[in-house]
Amino acid sequence: MARSRGNRSRRRGAGRRKVPNDVQLSRFDLSQLDEGYLAKLPEAQLRALSAKLLADLKAAHERLDQNPTNSSRPPSSRAPWEGEDRGDPPDKSEPSSDADEAAPGEDEEAQKPQEKSEGKPRPSDESAEQRRAGQRPGAPGHGRVQQLPVEQVHHHHPATCAGCGAALSPEDSARPHAGYLVIDLQPPSSERPGLEVFQSKHLYYEHACRCGHRSRAEPGHCPEDPAWTVRLSERHLAGPMLVALICALSLRMRLSRRRIQEFFADWFGLQLSVATINQCLHEAGRAVEPVVEEQLLAEIRASDLLHADETSWKEHGQLLWLWVFTSATTTVFTIGRRTQELLHGLLGTALAGWLMSDGYWAYRDYDNRLRCLTHLVRKARGLEESLDRQAQDFGKALRHCLETVMTAVYAAREGPPPVALRAQHAQQLNALFELCVHHAEAKHEKTRALARELLNDWDTFWVVLDHPELPLTNNIAERALRHWVIARRISYGTRNPQGSRAFTLLASVIETCRQRGHSPWSYIAETVRERRRGNPAPVLPVAVA
Repeated sequence: MARSRGNRSRRRGAGRRKVPNDVQLSRFDLSQLDEGYLAKLPEAQLRALSAKLLADLKAAHERLDQNPTNSSRPPSSRAPWEGEDRGDPPDKSEPSSDADEAAPGEDEEAQKPQEKSEGKPRPSDESAEQRRAGQRPGAPGHGRVQQLPVEQVHHHHPATCAGCGAALSPEDSARPHAGYLVIDLQPPSSERPGLEVFQSKHLYYEHACRCGHRSRAEPGHCPEDPAWTVRLSERHLAGPMLVALICALSLRMRLSRRRIQEFFADWFGLQLSVATINQCLHEAGRAVEPVVEEQLLAEIRASDLLHADETSWKEHGQLLWLWVFTSATTTVFTIGRRTQELLHGLLGTALAGWLMSDGYWAYRDYDNRLRCLTHLVRKARGLEESLDRQAQDFGKALRHCLETVMTAVYAAREGPPPVALRAQHAQQLNALFELCVHHAEAKHEKTRALARELLNDWDTFWVVLDHPELPLTNNIAERALRHWVIARRISYGTRNPQGSRAFTLLASVIETCRQRGHSPWSYIAETVRERRRGNPAPVLPVAVA
């Protein structure tokens, strides 16, 4: 049975490697290229190999030109030949991006800085320079101590020669040159309920071509991305389904890294390090990034009705904001500052449909905008409970007008009214407008603020009189934030920009899948699997009818 699975895997692997032109030549391939080998190649194969070498050379130059001033590399990554004055000095106020972020459910102790050890003499500068980096001779290692039985073996053979491009067929002389182990979960089925942990072994073979070049099958991977410190590669201990379960425990169940580690040890007998768990979350976030950036954001901008809201968020103690943009079938989260630039970067300067939001001034750049009337009702009731008589009268008048309008809108949804709602309530709205103008300079602070808020967004409050089908509240956006607000209270936020990025990307996919009636965990597992192979991310399916 294991052999048949390996054959199927080999056939799938061969299909993925038929066109190697976009794959860089490995160090092993380059070591076999010399003048004698190039002289024997036909003109067509030589031209193809030259184009591949030229592309590799350009990519190498681009990587060499990267420095902390033109990429996401930290200042500490400068090469010895790079002067300290080539770029701006590092901002000491910003947190380090290498710190691990606290997942939803992270313990409070994980957020506290570790105290410096006392009583140990610090080495001198001279001894520190002479000391080599890495593990000391005789020191105990930190590798995996748990050994699981191998239940499946997958064999991977190269499909074409990396030198001449000729097709290769599996031979008896092929020899494995690399291999790794993968721990994954078998999802439940109708015949076998529950999750099952299994370990598989992947072997990659080397073949000799007639041209003399030896080609190797290599694990699939995505190109390097300077914005991420994690790699997307098939050579990973945790399989796609295991990664999806880690995402579910962290984001949906709000467990910390330590609690996830404890869960796998108690229920599966599986020993995973906190670093591995954290890497899986970041890797999953990078895997779904194209889905959010290319598909979900485009759907958000083209939606007929979009709800937007934001709440405070901490990133390593820095005050930021968690934004949500949600339509009937799509939701996108992001963490950043509460600025107009962030809003324009996500939504653009114009929207195709209506935008429901609160009173934040940055939303006023959009023409087709709605305001949540429930917010106004709560503020009006607050004024009614004030000790200021003027504030009480203003709050009572505003609440009465709002409740009248909302009742009329609900009735209009059942059947069209004999008279247009705008004309029907024109006198009442005019009286409220004059009252707002009168209280715009009131001594009572909350009365003055509410009157000015109404005047600044006057038309947005009463759009529902012309379009009764539009919503009266922004409850959809608030409900989308509720789960993550609870997570924020438990975890105190995230720890670095990469952790925040992975968190919002995964949250966007999870919420969108739930809106559309699909399993987010199956989709995340599939996306991680394809992206590790170097393939594009699968399109998120449409909503179930």
